[in-house]
Amino acid sequence: MKLAKTNHLNRRTKVPVALTQLGFGGAPLGNLYRKIEDSDAQATLDAAWDAGIRYFDTAPQYGLGRSEMRFSEALTRFDGDAMILSTKVGRVLVDCAPEDVTPEAFVDVPQKRIVFDFTYEGIMRSYEDSIARLKSEQIDMLLLHDIDAGSNGQAFEDKNLRELFSQGGYRALTELREAGRISAIGAGVNTWQICERLLGEADFDGFLLAGRYTLLEQDPLDSFLPLCIKRDVGIILGGPYNSGILATGAVEGAHFDYTPAPEKIMQRVRKLSEVCATHDTPLIAAALQFPLGHEAVKTVIPGASNADEVRQNVAIFETPIPEALWSDLKTEGLIRTDAPTPKEPNHAA
Repeated sequence: MKLAKTNHLNRRTKVPVALTQLGFGGAPLGNLYRKIEDSDAQATLDAAWDAGIRYFDTAPQYGLGRSEMRFSEALTRFDGDAMILSTKVGRVLVDCAPEDVTPEAFVDVPQKRIVFDFTYEGIMRSYEDSIARLKSEQIDMLLLHDIDAGSNGQAFEDKNLRELFSQGGYRALTELREAGRISAIGAGVNTWQICERLLGEADFDGFLLAGRYTLLEQDPLDSFLPLCIKRDVGIILGGPYNSGILATGAVEGAHFDYTPAPEKIMQRVRKLSEVCATHDTPLIAAALQFPLGHEAVKTVIPGASNADEVRQNVAIFETPIPEALWSDLKTEGLIRTDAPTPKEPNHAA
């Protein structure tokens, strides 16, 4: 499997957005869990570019703007015509007192806090603020960030959707797309159900889905992924390791969905690892490549916090996987029998 490009068609403008099947997730460059020096961040981005990766994703949330600011320097070195960049809208960063800084999982961040705002004004401000941090209008895709999340559960999601559709947020996205300032619109979320709900309301080009279609989860096969095919909607798959366990295996302290993995998941991962071992295939390689078996999935975007991790991701992505592995996983009931699996000829450059 090579870093081939696949086109996702923007239905409104008929402009193909070319994505390398292995992309780059920019959350670690926002100092996710630990501080990264600026020089190391730039070396990480250079390693991704040198490896042939041309799709990069970032967001205001990642380090409260730090990830975008680090991308701004790389944009001066990279060929903008060959690069595809996505960032996210709906989380506006505002100045605040030191005690009000939104900590989340990022360290050494600017003195900002996050305000969710999916209104027309919120989307436009978020977009313009990202341009200022990036020091460039090189934004190809805008993704609604975590419109499905919030401290008040369903009530918060409904509030966000009201702002999006009743207070002009979606209109802001379509105006930017129709003006040619961006090529595609979508959402970056953690649940496939909100994507399906959004598709029932409006015209989106794609979704960045964190997890939810992995070796451990294939529920989107029932309705959501078939709908994506029908509507010509592409999926960017983040979190292919379910926050860790499909990369580490069922080791002590392994994480599933950002919390310690329950024993039921640990047992299933042990079985997945055993089948992979019989085919001399690392579990992490099967996990990274599996989602691309579905034609709706255009790219997978693991993160990397240094150049070595980028090179490791590329090596994992290019690890040959025998088709018999996928067959055995189905026979053992470890993945669904109706799950499409990667075939090397379909992904070769």
